[in-house]
Parts: sequence; structure tokens; C-alpha cells
Amino acid sequence: MSNLRAIAKRISSVRATMQITRTMEMVSTAKIRKALERSEEAAPYKDAIKRMLSNVVDATLDTSQPLLVVHKEVHAALLIVIASDRGLAGGFNVAVQRRAHNEAEKLHKQGIETRIITCGRKPTEFFGARGIKPVMSFIGISSEPTTDQVDHISSYVIDGYSSGAIDKVIIYYQHAKNRVDQQLVAEQLLPIETENLFVPNDPRHPEALYEITRTKYEKLFEFDPSASAVLGYLMPAYVRTVILHALLDSAAAEHGARRRAMKSATDNAQDVITRLSRTYNRVRQGSITTELNEIIGGAAALEDK
Repeated sequence: MSNLRAIAKRISSVRATMQITRTMEMVSTAKIRKALERSEEAAPYKDAIKRMLSNVVDATLDTSQPLLVVHKEVHAALLIVIASDRGLAGGFNVAVQRRAHNEAEKLHKQGIETRIITCGRKPTEFFGARGIKPVMSFIGISSEPTTDQVDHISSYVIDGYSSGAIDKVIIYYQHAKNRVDQQLVAEQLLPIETENLFVPNDPRHPEALYEITRTKYEKLFEFDPSASAVLGYLMPAYVRTVILHALLDSAAAEHGARRRAMKSATDNAQDVITRLSRTYNRVRQGSITTELNEIIGGAAALEDK
């Protein structure tokens, strides 16, 4: 009987856990749609500013723009690590943290000073536990990034790179491919790599003919003020846009990863309950059979007397 009570208690415990995981799955399912919409709405702005920046760079010979200068030697690097405030999202946080940490160790072995900006409680705790104090950290807004957060990060990046205090900037985050799948991204923000400004055609996009006409007409653009002045406005806007899109993309990926993890946990809990229920029924049937045998044996003993 004590064995039956233990199994029943275990079933009750797993069922309670399953209710929690199912609720979290439903919450993430409700949130992911809005988060994906925000990320998808920001993507065209990122593509558009890349196109504009590419045109201006092609049209000007001015290499004095601080954010376009490629530093000959890398003495200091900045890693922007974007993850989550909460766990229970499978390997969502771990993958980003490990990738950034491995890069930090690699840079350290090369004698390069490494600074880290963390977005999310998990990466902040991860690096803190390893004795690495972020130069800037943001906690409590991983699922709802704000423009203030973007402004603080971009200001630090722009000031640091322009002054020469930072020679390289890399962003690490999870890209939301869809509602289910995520992809780890390590994107070099600065210095800008020319190939990163190329935006492939998307026939569904209203600007799908852009690349077709670009080669033919790009030399006909006239800039007022000068291309150099326009470049001075575009570069900070480019940095802010890339950071904002990374934050929004990561937020969407977080909900997708948590939804998948909680669905898997719910399914596993249901399997455990099924197995425990079968075990419970077998033990209970065995117990009833034993009791019946004892009753029959006792009755037979009385008849013999």
C-alpha cells in the first residue's frame, strides 16, 4: 500500500509540473506572434539602411568617417551578448553565452582587451560567475527591448570606436528563423565589412528590383548635402538599427525557444504520467490479487476446521 501511495504522489507531482509547463507554453505561443511581427517590421529598415549606406560608400571617396575606418591593429574588442532574463528555454541562453565566452578567451590569448555588454539576466550572471564584469548590462527587458537600451549601447559603441578605444564590435544573439527554429548569429558590427551591406533580392519585397537597377543607375545619385555629410548621418543610424533589430530578433527567438522547450517538457511529463499510471495499475492489481488469495486461503482454512 505504501508503494501505491508513493506512485500516486509521484503522478500528482508530475501532473502539477505538466500544468505549469503547459501554461508557459501557451504564454510563449501568445507572445511569439507579436514578437515576430516586431522583428519582421524592423527587418526592412535594416535592409534599407544597408542599401543606402552601400550607395553612399560607393559614391564617396571620403575615408575620414570614424565609423568607416578600419583600425590597422586590434587592441580592444567589444562583444555584445544578447540573451534572456529567464531560463526554461532549452539551449537558447547557453549557446549564445558559450560562443561569446569562447571568443573572449580566444581574444584574451591574443593579448586583445575584451569588453562585454550583456543584455539579459542570464548572460550577466554567466560572465559574472566567471569573474568577468560587463561594462554595461541590461536586466528585466529581454522580451521587450526599449529604445533607451538601444541608445545607451549605440552611444557606447560609437564613442568607443570613434575615439579608438574599441577596434572591433561583434554582436551575439539568436535569430528567429520562424516560430519554431532559432539560429545562432555572430554579426560583426564594426568595422563594417562591405559584403555585409549586400541585401539579396526577395521577390516578395516591394524593392525587389533594386539590385537590378543599382548597377545601371547608382552613379546618377546626387547628394545634398555632400555624400560625406550624408554618411555622417547614416553611420550612427546604421549602428542603432542593427542593434535594435538584434534585440527584437532575440526577443522573438526567446519566445520560440521557450515554447518549444515547454512543449517538449509537457510531452515528456505526459509520457511519465502514462508510465507511472500503468505501474500503479499493475501494483494495485497485484495487491488486490494478493488480498483475494489471502481471503480465499483464510476461508478454506476455516472450512477445514
